[in-house]
Formats: sequence, structure tokens, C-alpha cells
Amino acid sequence: MPKRVDHDVRRRQIGEALLRIANTRGLQAASMREVAAEAGVSLRLVQYYFHSKDELLLGALAYLGEQLSARVRDRIRAIGTPPTPRSVIYGTLTAILPTDEESRRLTRTYAAYYTLVLAEPELAARHGTTYPDALERFLAGHLRTAQEDGQVDPGLDPETVVAGLLALTNGLGSSVLGGQRDGDAALAILTYHLDRVFDRGPRR
Repeated sequence: MPKRVDHDVRRRQIGEALLRIANTRGLQAASMREVAAEAGVSLRLVQYYFHSKDELLLGALAYLGEQLSARVRDRIRAIGTPPTPRSVIYGTLTAILPTDEESRRLTRTYAAYYTLVLAEPELAARHGTTYPDALERFLAGHLRTAQEDGQVDPGLDPETVVAGLLALTNGLGSSVLGGQRDGDAALAILTYHLDRVFDRGPRR
């Protein structure tokens, strides 16, 4: 059992080295050799745990998803407990925005993956939509529950609303990274649109 845990730790060490490269230099130039140097291990060890760069990219992407999920959980808890459909939707979307150094790192790293997918469409065809699709379904489910509770206009289509909110969130994130606005301004814009969704429901 300890040996297996050591393997898990080593895999994560290598995967997180790739994420650091993605954050600072992008993924196009992130060779297995560069990842080995960043992780402080041999190239042979990287190849032992990840047999191809594709496998390394996808393994590291899973670690990135874990980091974002932890941030989302923290944000939802900060809004209030027990969680409600509203706090889950607000917490998830506001956690994605690059409003501090940690979220800027996450956004830059996801942007590096997006840039790579544009250059290598076959990667997107195999794996690129799994997480975004799951996130849309997750949020749409909570929005549907909010409709049932009378917090949201029952005439709205949850899938369409959520897709629009995610597109808005991603666009605002890009505008922050590009220097068009700061994180507080982006958060204010997102909150405005979220409030409009929830303010349409009947008052109780």
C-alpha cells in the first residue's frame, strides 16, 4: 500500500510540473524533457508514469480539475451552509473568475489547454468537451431545482441560461487576463447577470 501511494504522489508531482509550465509558458513548447526538468526527475521517470505527451496532458488536466473543484467548494461554503441551488451556481461561477492570484493561475492554465486544443483538434474530439459538458449539466440541474423552488422564472430554459452564463464567465475571465478590466469589475458584471436570473422568480 505505501508503494502505491508513492506512485500516486510521483504522478501528481509530474502532472503539476506540467501545469506550472502551462501557467507560465504555455503548452505548445512543453516537451516531456522540460516537464522532467520542472519536476526535478529524469525523463525516463516521466515516460514511466506517462507513456505519451497526450497521456501526460490529460493526466495533468485531471489534477487541474481537482484544484478548480476545491476552489469551487470553498467558495460555495463561504456563501453559506447548507448549500442551496443559488449558492452553488453563484459559488461555482464566481470561483471560476480570475479575481486573485490562485484563480488567475487556474484561468491561465485552462487557457493554455484551450490554445492547445485549437492547434490540435483531435485532442478536443477525444477528450476536450467532457468537463465543460459535465459542468453545464451540473449547473443546469441546480437551476432547474431553483425553478421548482420558485426562485427562478419557470419559463427559462436551464440549459440555455447556464450555457450563456458560462460563456459570459469565460469571456470575462479573458478580459481580465487581457487587461481590459480588473477582477472586481468582472465579478460585478457576472453578479449583475446572476441576480437578473434569480430576481425573475416569484417572490416569497
